[in-house]
Amino acid sequence: MSKYLEFNTPATKQAMELASDYRLKNQGFTDLDRVYWNLPDEALYEEIIFRNEGRLTKQGPIVVHTGKHTARAAADKFIVQEQSTNDKIWWGIYNRPFSSEKFNQLMGRVQAYCQGEELFVQDCYVGADPDYKMPIRIITEKAWHSLFARNMFITTENRDELKKFVPEFTVICLPGFKVDPAVDGTRTETAIILNFEQRMAVIANTLYGGEIKKSVFTLLNFLLTFEDVLPMHCSANVGKDGDVALFFGLSGTGKTTLSADPKRRLIGDDEHGWSSQGVFNFEGGCYAKVIRLSAEHEPEIYATTRRFGTILENVVFDLTSRYIDLDDDHITENTRASYPLEFIPNIVPDGYVRSHPKNIIFLTCDASGVLPPIARLNPAQAQYHFISGYTSKIAGTEIGLGIEPQITFSACFGAPFMVRHPFEYASMLKERMLKHKANVWLVNTGWVGGRFGVGKRISIRHTRNLLNAALDGKLDNVQYRKDKLFGFEVPLTCPDVPEDVLDPSSSWGNKDEYWKKYDALAARFIENFKLFSDGCSEEVKNAGPVRLGK
Repeated sequence: MSKYLEFNTPATKQAMELASDYRLKNQGFTDLDRVYWNLPDEALYEEIIFRNEGRLTKQGPIVVHTGKHTARAAADKFIVQEQSTNDKIWWGIYNRPFSSEKFNQLMGRVQAYCQGEELFVQDCYVGADPDYKMPIRIITEKAWHSLFARNMFITTENRDELKKFVPEFTVICLPGFKVDPAVDGTRTETAIILNFEQRMAVIANTLYGGEIKKSVFTLLNFLLTFEDVLPMHCSANVGKDGDVALFFGLSGTGKTTLSADPKRRLIGDDEHGWSSQGVFNFEGGCYAKVIRLSAEHEPEIYATTRRFGTILENVVFDLTSRYIDLDDDHITENTRASYPLEFIPNIVPDGYVRSHPKNIIFLTCDASGVLPPIARLNPAQAQYHFISGYTSKIAGTEIGLGIEPQITFSACFGAPFMVRHPFEYASMLKERMLKHKANVWLVNTGWVGGRFGVGKRISIRHTRNLLNAALDGKLDNVQYRKDKLFGFEVPLTCPDVPEDVLDPSSSWGNKDEYWKKYDALAARFIENFKLFSDGCSEEVKNAGPVRLGK
């Protein structure tokens, strides 16, 4: 900002107060105008408003707009291909190779771009378990991205600790910097590039905060597997008896909503590690979808949208009254709230538990309206469905999605962030699942009574009651039926859930149409699994669905 006009901003005098001795010049950044080090939330609020990056809304949240990028640019992510990654990365559509030479050239331009600019730095940590805690540095040109980093990661107020801070990985977020497809070999002028050899990531030409969060998740998905920690795209909570539950699922399937249970303590809402000791949160915050959020159904998350410290991305608000409108989707379906984990009541304060999961839930949003609302999987079926990762992408979570959900298979329920081959993660899951005798459930949070546009979304009240019954052991002794196509077990009864809800075919007016649709879904599963069948045991291959009449 002061590159062109010489004047002080609200935090100018405090900019260096919390600086690390390991300065940005140690990382190749020279001739900078001013660096704001580890500003607290209040100072960042002043900077955000002073710089016109966001607006203050009723009761204190900051609203920001992310411009043309209202979702992740999933097709613009690259990983530098070098000795440490060459034979360990799952190269393909989610992990596109980028050469070391091009990255070095790009970094030269990045460093030149930053000369004369003001930057914000947050020195923080990921990994709540002290055994796996990693220091990371988030460098941004926007003040609100610095607040986003504070919300999402684990911070410290210890001045001595900040002074001696040396990052093990650095993320540089520069929405004003455009890559050059002709020079860099990128798809567009936007890119997210991770370099494991240099322990650095560059996020260019996007304001979407989720890119910072997911870049850090991606790097942990690689590094932790070499420390015998299973990285997981899941939320997690724990009951009063220490029974941990994991909730796997893509954005929009209900991970955040369903794991925020007043009767159980929340470990975290999106990204976790499962070590030999237990389960720990990667983050210090939550990044929840808030479109059409309900005070009745999601009271804990709803309350965060009325609180100082929360960042609301692309949420519509009235400029005169400053009231927000969570039902307005005219900017995007993918409206988001970023807030510290402690904003949610009933959390595990340290972010980790020294106990293991008793229940693992695979959340799927079935847009075809044919899967049962809950099914119990045996170990082979669990591996099959984990590797398949079936769901429907909900509008808004990625660039290019329309209103209608798209049927998709996302390996490990998070393929865009899985850096290694799905078998690596699936085998680690199987080993832990068997060792700790965890129950595995497939829970459908999608449609009933017909596909999207015909039926309706399953009641969140029914889903909660089904989950509570599973977690409380109330489904252990009920009768089950074996599913005709998928072979998993579906309970015939469940407390506080009508019996007809447990049989999805009963809500379809045309039973023939239901079975045709169900058979078509089975065919999609079979076709998708061909991509992974090499290296799978016969038991896992045979755990998939069969076609009608076969």
